[in-house]
Amino acid sequence: MAKRNTFKEDEVLEEPFDIKHLLRASSYIKKYGKRMISALILSAIGGAVGLLGPMIIQKTLDEVIPAGDTSKLVIMILCLLGTVLVSILFTTFRERIMVRVSQRIIYDIRKDLFAHLQRLSFQYYDDRPQGKILVRVVNNVNSVADMLSNGLINIVLEGLNLIFIVVFMLLVDVKLSLVVLAMVPVLAVFMFWIKNKQRKAWQQVSNKNSNLNAYLQENIVGAKVTQMFAREEENAKIFSELSDSCHKSWMEAVKYSNLVWPGIDDISVVSRALLFFCGLFLFGQGNASIGVIVAISSYASRFWQPIMNLGNIFNTFINNIAYLERIFETMDEKVDVDNAEDATILPPIKGEVTFSHVDFSYEEGKPVLKDVSFTIKPGESVALVGPTGAGKSTIVNLISRFYDVQGGSVSIDGEDVSKVTLHSLRSQMGIMLQDSFIFSGTIEDNIRYGKLDATYEEIKKAASVVCADDFIEDLQAGYATEVKERGGTLSQGQKQLISFARTLLSDPRILILDEATSSIDVQTEKALQKGLDAMLHGRTSFIIAHRLSTIKNCDKIMYVADGGILESGSHEELMAKKGAYYSLYTAQSQQAS
Repeated sequence: MAKRNTFKEDEVLEEPFDIKHLLRASSYIKKYGKRMISALILSAIGGAVGLLGPMIIQKTLDEVIPAGDTSKLVIMILCLLGTVLVSILFTTFRERIMVRVSQRIIYDIRKDLFAHLQRLSFQYYDDRPQGKILVRVVNNVNSVADMLSNGLINIVLEGLNLIFIVVFMLLVDVKLSLVVLAMVPVLAVFMFWIKNKQRKAWQQVSNKNSNLNAYLQENIVGAKVTQMFAREEENAKIFSELSDSCHKSWMEAVKYSNLVWPGIDDISVVSRALLFFCGLFLFGQGNASIGVIVAISSYASRFWQPIMNLGNIFNTFINNIAYLERIFETMDEKVDVDNAEDATILPPIKGEVTFSHVDFSYEEGKPVLKDVSFTIKPGESVALVGPTGAGKSTIVNLISRFYDVQGGSVSIDGEDVSKVTLHSLRSQMGIMLQDSFIFSGTIEDNIRYGKLDATYEEIKKAASVVCADDFIEDLQAGYATEVKERGGTLSQGQKQLISFARTLLSDPRILILDEATSSIDVQTEKALQKGLDAMLHGRTSFIIAHRLSTIKNCDKIMYVADGGILESGSHEELMAKKGAYYSLYTAQSQQAS
């Protein structure tokens, strides 16, 4: 039986953590440096004031209580309460600052990540499930933002607390302080042992969660197909396998994470046991008072607290470093199609399109186009026909520069498309695909998508030209009707008509229709023909259609096969040749009859 889970695992990063990831992340921290320093100062002052507590207790036990001085006792109690209140107040201010900083870092990273994703080629999205991409933009960014803000602040803060505690301990008693510090090397060995195990385990969790999200997203989008083929039980089994894999990887990672706190706690208990043993021995010798022992014990307890906090922060760092690496991995994804360094702005075009000895392949060694050359004059309408996979869509994708040619060149009005900016090129083109994508929002917003300054009258006029106005006005809210994700409340034909209106409104100089009427019924298509004629008039247009009756009136028909243009001419010329186009048209005519 074939393996059901077909999702490719993300590569587990085996190399040790590279500090360059944190250095790179520092660019997101620097702009909020002043706020973070303010938060750090507030926390440091609050922490230092809080550490006065054990010294106040020591003085109270050794001097004030034995002397029976009630007024001084009241003062000491008030001072102790004051240190607690100051510590709480400063910590609250610090938390408010850091919440704002954390949210701004989330915004900045997500903005940069989204901007980069918008520039990546079609190939990137063809090769990756959408769910995996969404995980990096949403979940991973949320995870690392707190690490980059509170995490780094807490490392510095807990480090300062540790230094303050050691200083205060030494001021109280040097020998007992050394007893507490003697367990630090044991802790260092323990943390070194657990570090690599944690990192690899949490990388596996990241990979498994990515697979689960990808499969879930795919099945939500394909729910109708699942029910049509009665695949519910099989899909449930696959989801169960992926969920179980997530569970096992999570439990493995948690096993190591849960060792950190108990390990530090055990070392702390041993340290304090030694402290009391040595303290009582010294106290018996008259070298340490009860106040000193209580004060050092209190500092010892506080000494291990920041270490445990650092252990937890370390835990979080280990968990989130894998996410940080994945985010930068996505940001480093090469933009295959980008503006050249010396790219110029393409001036308003007339629409002459020239292919000069173009070679192209999606996979090395499997050419789709080989030495293709042709010229289309401004205003000409061109139909591309031929067998599936022959390269028809590839030709129009190269004109729009969604892919770069591997040999030869594509030019518009004599300008090589690889040497002009993508925005100036694509903003003068209108592209209609077989799968008409509709965004969440109103129908009016969807039609305005390609021309944001369009008026309501312009939108309505464009919809009328392409026969979309009637069905839109029949909807409950007309053009203000809200459509769901991917236009789920509309039929395929309605979505294509809205896409026609959107394309017409953008007023492109070159128009590409890739199976644009495939979901429209014959009656509507006949009514739409006038609208299509209006769209095509004065524009260079490329039309891909399997219903050959719809492209008979095109100025030129090119039959694409075997990596090139097998035949080219008008409908009458190609029918007279009685070649590949004649055979295809005749076969379709016989089937229709």
